[in-house]
Amino acid sequence: MDSQPFWNPKIETLPREDLRALQLEKLRRTAEWADARSPFYRRTFAAAGFRPEQLKSWDDIQRIPFLEREAWMASQDAHPPFGELPVTGSDNTDNAIRLHTTSGTSGRTPLRALDSRKDWSWAAEMWCYGLWGAGVRPGDRAYVAFGYGTFIGFWGLHYGLEKMGALTLPGGAQNTAGRVKQIIDFGVTVVASTTTYALRLAQEAEALGLDLKNSPVHTVILSGEPTPPITRDLIERQWGAKAYDTAGMTELGTIFMFEPQEQPGGTHIIEGHFIEQVVDPDTGEELPYGEPGERVTTSFGRGTLPILRYRTKDLVVKVPHTVASSGRTWDLYEGGILGRVDDMKLIRGTNVYPRAVEEIVRKFELIDEFHTYIERVGIRDEVTVHVEPVTAMDDAAWPGLEEALKLELAEAHEGLNFHVSRREAGALPRFELKAKRMTDMRPANR
Repeated sequence: MDSQPFWNPKIETLPREDLRALQLEKLRRTAEWADARSPFYRRTFAAAGFRPEQLKSWDDIQRIPFLEREAWMASQDAHPPFGELPVTGSDNTDNAIRLHTTSGTSGRTPLRALDSRKDWSWAAEMWCYGLWGAGVRPGDRAYVAFGYGTFIGFWGLHYGLEKMGALTLPGGAQNTAGRVKQIIDFGVTVVASTTTYALRLAQEAEALGLDLKNSPVHTVILSGEPTPPITRDLIERQWGAKAYDTAGMTELGTIFMFEPQEQPGGTHIIEGHFIEQVVDPDTGEELPYGEPGERVTTSFGRGTLPILRYRTKDLVVKVPHTVASSGRTWDLYEGGILGRVDDMKLIRGTNVYPRAVEEIVRKFELIDEFHTYIERVGIRDEVTVHVEPVTAMDDAAWPGLEEALKLELAEAHEGLNFHVSRREAGALPRFELKAKRMTDMRPANR
């Protein structure tokens, strides 16, 4: 079995017609379950005039009302601590064995999610698809560089590794230096971390004089934030290993997409267990292949917390499975998660996305870390990219680096003037979980 490329060959290569039929049947069952057991869905379905028995064809999915994060949070606030979405009984904890929360990076109260034993087994199974697709096998030693807590993070990956039989090392109560040393000392072959933290681990290894490139690590599993190709390529050079993109969310309890070994330039959607739609953020209308839009997700595997047509605010571009060479019949998100539809900043009439800035900054090998600040100066909006050069950079190289970076940023943003500021080593924040490298300091009523 170790030599075959699929965790579940039957489902991963199912003909599209059969896959659609399977998804529609699962959709009906999930809608019926939610309508029967969740006060939230019973109320919202009735308000939209939707009944599960109306799901007779693929187009009928549009009848299901969107689930909005704001409505979910309002339910949680009105019926603390878990709200009315869960279907676990009158006190919302019947059969639940796990509690996880969103990361709370927005500063708002995090969403709280409950799982049963069956739910959690399914979450681990989804990770097995991604891990196996990236070439992880039972003989591997996998290090999970993650601070274990209520944030769901890599919990599912941990259990997925155990399920497939890999030796799993939780790197919880460790600082960065301690984690790097353990990776070397234990002969680790697979490392899992956020994209930003993989860069941070590599920086720490270099500072400690540890040789990651010639270590046994052959695979780095990335999740938790967008991974531009240029950043992934940098990680691969730093680690001397292949890096693979994945994405999940607390609301789903697990991952919904993964990048296989073939690296087709995108991530396969686990369509045997999810329906993923791309809609216009303003109108809610579904968009065709190749059009950027907001990701809307429906999950079939989490019985305790049904998720139907949830608006994620993730920015994605869906492409057909035929663009890939992996043999899977599942569609892909080209380039993975591109960012957030609400991350775009309008600066003097120009759209600026955090990912677009990162794709340019990461081209410069002399830049170690960066952060973008937007502020109002008088009546004018200004944007400044603060950068930390690598410690080995000669001061004489700075003027050329500054000018080249300003030029590339302007050319990619309709001539918008970016200021570039040099910072001392260690001055900018480092991140273990989700990185936030753009801060908008303009007044809220601008």
